[in-house]
Amino acid sequence: MPLATIAEDPVDNVRTLWHDLTSTMAAVQPGDVSFAATGPVTRAVSFDFGRIVAGHTAFTLHAPAGTTIDILYREAPDTTPEAAEHHAPRTGARYIARGRDDTYVAQDINGLRWINMIITVPEAGTVRLSELRVREYLSQPTGNSYFRSSDPELDKLYLAGIRTVALNSLDAYVDCPTREQRSWVGDAVVHQMVNLTTSADWRLPHWYIELANSPRPDGILPMSVVGDLEHSQGFTIPEWSLYWIHGLHNIYRYSADRDTLTAAAPTARRILEWFVPYLTDGGVLANLPEWTLTDWSSIFLNGESSIDTAFWAAELLEYAEIAEFLGNAGDASWAQAQHDRVRGGYEAFWDEKRGTYIDHIVDGAPQPAASQIAGALAIISGLVPAHRTPRIIDWISNQARQVTRSWIGGDGTYDEEKIARQIKGDRHVDWNPETQTVVAQPFASFLVHDAYAKAQRPDLVLSSIRRWSTFLQDGWDTFGECWGWGTPAHGWSSTPTRDLIQHIAGVTPAEPGFTHAKISPAYGTIDRLEARTPTPYGNIEITLSGNNVTVNSPIPFTLVDVDGRATNYLPGQL
Repeated sequence: MPLATIAEDPVDNVRTLWHDLTSTMAAVQPGDVSFAATGPVTRAVSFDFGRIVAGHTAFTLHAPAGTTIDILYREAPDTTPEAAEHHAPRTGARYIARGRDDTYVAQDINGLRWINMIITVPEAGTVRLSELRVREYLSQPTGNSYFRSSDPELDKLYLAGIRTVALNSLDAYVDCPTREQRSWVGDAVVHQMVNLTTSADWRLPHWYIELANSPRPDGILPMSVVGDLEHSQGFTIPEWSLYWIHGLHNIYRYSADRDTLTAAAPTARRILEWFVPYLTDGGVLANLPEWTLTDWSSIFLNGESSIDTAFWAAELLEYAEIAEFLGNAGDASWAQAQHDRVRGGYEAFWDEKRGTYIDHIVDGAPQPAASQIAGALAIISGLVPAHRTPRIIDWISNQARQVTRSWIGGDGTYDEEKIARQIKGDRHVDWNPETQTVVAQPFASFLVHDAYAKAQRPDLVLSSIRRWSTFLQDGWDTFGECWGWGTPAHGWSSTPTRDLIQHIAGVTPAEPGFTHAKISPAYGTIDRLEARTPTPYGNIEITLSGNNVTVNSPIPFTLVDVDGRATNYLPGQL
């Protein structure tokens, strides 16, 4: 193609010219690209790194002075009009050759799999672009943790979660390396849990709490911190602040760092108080303002919300534990009293016929939707009579009634029509809410897995996390944002890695600060596993072979055997 007009924006230039230039072009692996230009010419080149990478792009260039390299970083393989909608990454760069000693190193961090380039040569000469690379800039896990088993699928899932979180661990946790790189207050709780169970370096888990501890004047947290969304001082996502409190409780459990807990506890109390004005006379949360969101799945949060009520109740209990630990008996008592207040009103969400809790009640009328998240949060919240738990588990785990839906995406991408309807409050139900249940998207699935574990059903955790293998096809080694759509490396989707340690190997803190461990392996779910996970005092190692367990622990631990008997052991090897 002869010399093309160069758009002012390098990203726009690539997108504008790409389709016409690539009809006969083949993608190449990163390396050397060279060609001889007999006159002014514009060429397109695509580089495939084979996986998502994140860091500083660099290359060396030999080309006539004035040669322009326009770069577009991509998570998808092309920039056809269908793929170039506004949710796609729009990051890139322009380099103009001086004609000698041309070397480019990007100062910003970009996530990508493909690099699309438009090379515009103003005159005859030889062009050679070499040593194209991405110098990754990530906070990698440290130490020597592992999960190895007789099931290669599980081993692959464990490593994929570590890689996905690493790609979203820059100077802070971010949602994805390719599209946004925003520090969303809710998303990062999964990153944190993966790091706590797989890395000896717990600075980022603590930094997550400190960085997000930036409340608005009314006490609630911004939905994203240290960026444009917090700066705009606009609306927030109330549920994201509840996820942050859960992250604070994770710190309480794993490190019990008093400085972190003491600094953050007042913010947690003010967050919980923020919800109080939205309690009905019956004691449940109703019609929360701003952007209500627990997950991208098609759940209902309007009207009287069982989901928001149970989530708030769960965090009241977690805050009560933290307050008690810090010697603040008054706050602990307040939180417990609020939880007791909710218990009576929450009964209105119980559906005796189906044996689960519905999503919501509108104008006094119970609505039919009964999502997987509603049932899971009911169990986690401590509001459910114990005898109901098996029925709820049956409802939320039965694959025959499960459907996958989202209000804003599907069929491989964000859905602009769905988004427009969702903004207007128009939620189109294309499943039978009486007989089917909407499953959680990858993010909130950690709540579902925690409910399974609380019900002593690790077998359901194991069968559920196998679904994440759908992300690991065609060479991909990271977990995507949602089921069938979204970005291909989203940290909030990495719960299988945490689950394999906490719920399958069964290693969790039994006392604040991990001074005592509980080890309750998932007997009968897997032939053999070996795992090593960090504590503040060194690694715990466990091997499970059939029903036989060996443990090497630097701290006292309680081992639960195959018959459910719990025995305490001193530090050492068993």
